Amino acid sequence: MTHQQLTQLLKEVKGGNLSISQALRQLRMLPFEDLGFASVDHHRALRQGFPEVILCEGKTPAQILAIAKKLLKSHGPFLATRVDPPIAKRLTRLHRNAVYHEMARIVAVSDVARQQEGLVVIVTAGTSDIPVAEEARVTAEVMGSYVTTLYDVGVAGIHRLLDRQAILHQARVVIVVAGMDGVLPSVVGGLVDRPIVAVPTSQGYGANFGGLAPLLTMLNACSSGIGVVNIDNGFGAGCLAHRINAGMSPPQKIKKVRQRSVKGTAR
Repeated sequence: MTHQQLTQLLKEVKGGNLSISQALRQLRMLPFEDLGFASVDHHRALRQGFPEVILCEGKTPAQILAIAKKLLKSHGPFLATRVDPPIAKRLTRLHRNAVYHEMARIVAVSDVARQQEGLVVIVTAGTSDIPVAEEARVTAEVMGSYVTTLYDVGVAGIHRLLDRQAILHQARVVIVVAGMDGVLPSVVGGLVDRPIVAVPTSQGYGANFGGLAPLLTMLNACSSGIGVVNIDNGFGAGCLAHRINAGMSPPQKIKKVRQRSVKGTAR
């Protein structure tokens, strides 16, 4: 259930168009629904601004479909990540607006009424990093951010990035995805004053150690303002970038609360 749905429900009760018992029936699945193998969190959109997301890796097709059916009943946005094509085909049959983003391995249902905000720019070092970047892109877009991409602009040909600096300076948040030596986030961090979300990927030769080498490079970056997510975690990067982006929207007026001083007690 989303903020908008709950607000509408309360308005209907207040206006006498819905009885309290009818409202309770709609609210009875809050905060979660026990399926035995999963506890589906119907309250997450109210707490975090976006519904629960299904990580399909490690789940059976039956489990994935059962969870998806429950989440889709809320009629809100929907995300399922790390989806293989056979499962994607079955998931897209559950909702007419469901789309399978093959490169990102995501099945998504977007909220068409939601206007995308701000600008998240996603940068990759190489073409091999694009699948992780696409997972971040689709995630951020479905959550409500406007996203643009700069792919294959790594340090092996740094002029490709320098030629596009104007786009970086327009961003609210920059996601930088890189494997191999993983140095690109530090380079970008030296060019812009925006928060950077760095994503190490498992792409690279032997000493890349499945993404450990770029992870350590990013954690040790000499540029400031860089946050690092886990190896190949495009979803986590997209989610974090969207939250930063959304948080930079025009702030709401906050009522200042006078803090009471705490007086010490004589002993």
